[in-house]
Amino acid sequence: MSEKTQGILSKERIKGLVDNFGLPRLIIAGFLLLLLIVAPFVGADLPTQISNIINRFSWNGILVLAMVPMVHSGCGLNFGLPLGIISGLLGATLSIELGFTGAFSFVMAVVLATPFALVFGTVYGWLLNKIKGGEMMIATYVGFSSVSLMCMMWLLLPYHSPNMVWGMAGKGLRTTISLEGYYTQALAKILQINIGNLSIPTGTILFFALLAFAMWAFLHTKTGTAMTAVGSNPEFARSAGINVDKIRLISVVMSTWLAAIGILVYEQGFGFIQLYMAPFYMALPAVSAILIGGATVNKATITNVIVGTILFQGIVTMTPTVMNNMIHLDMSEVIRIIVSNGMILYALTRKTEGTK
Repeated sequence: MSEKTQGILSKERIKGLVDNFGLPRLIIAGFLLLLLIVAPFVGADLPTQISNIINRFSWNGILVLAMVPMVHSGCGLNFGLPLGIISGLLGATLSIELGFTGAFSFVMAVVLATPFALVFGTVYGWLLNKIKGGEMMIATYVGFSSVSLMCMMWLLLPYHSPNMVWGMAGKGLRTTISLEGYYTQALAKILQINIGNLSIPTGTILFFALLAFAMWAFLHTKTGTAMTAVGSNPEFARSAGINVDKIRLISVVMSTWLAAIGILVYEQGFGFIQLYMAPFYMALPAVSAILIGGATVNKATITNVIVGTILFQGIVTMTPTVMNNMIHLDMSEVIRIIVSNGMILYALTRKTEGTK
């Protein structure tokens, strides 16, 4: 084979790899790599920054994974994610209210959140089945309105734990509740790896891997295949004897439950429960991450979840740090808002793009 032929094949191979990975993702990955290279030269500790990226990936991965079932069933991107998050918050606060402590309080939070997720997911799925074609718009209103409703409920629900209620009034939950003594770092401390300033929350990553594998395995079952068929061509699925509404309902319930588990994992890493308006915009970073990872409104894979979460969280983590060290001004929050919202806007404008 001549050198010219080898050169042509090599170029075609490179072009094929670029097409498969996606040029936008390649550019974002290149920018993230550049930030990691520049970081030590501007005074940022590289192992610490890598730890931050890994930690943020482990906190947010399951919230992004929650997008997969609804995308597969044709329900679109789950902008109603706050409904699942509220289920998780109810499980978390009830776990503390009932007196569970330590790592066991995380287990009980999952157990207590599950019934709320199943009920809320069922009602949410029933609503989406009634308005086929406008799922994402309705989901946005469902998410926003549920957060607003719970702002009142957090004040009215009969919680009494002194670790959660306002001290002076004796009723109504605080805006931020510490998980010290409860399930803070409950997963992250399992088999945690510490090498100097590099810290890897092995337990949290393994928990994400378990749920990701379970999702992958489910999508290869009979029900999972039916879900993909419903998302690809609902008319064909209906003619094949598949109950389209039932499959869509299952996908919404799964997404809502994963969101409930995702917020609990986020909280154990973060160390706090945040109530009231905190869940309001949490759907947008998750939606953006899976889109940046290469998903479309009707196709998503576990690879899209992993790649998108790493790229999104990596850019959001690294950009403020590097910029602050370069200009020597504390503008980290301003830069983070600009970068994260810019990434969200970019992702939403590319919602029809996918990997080949």
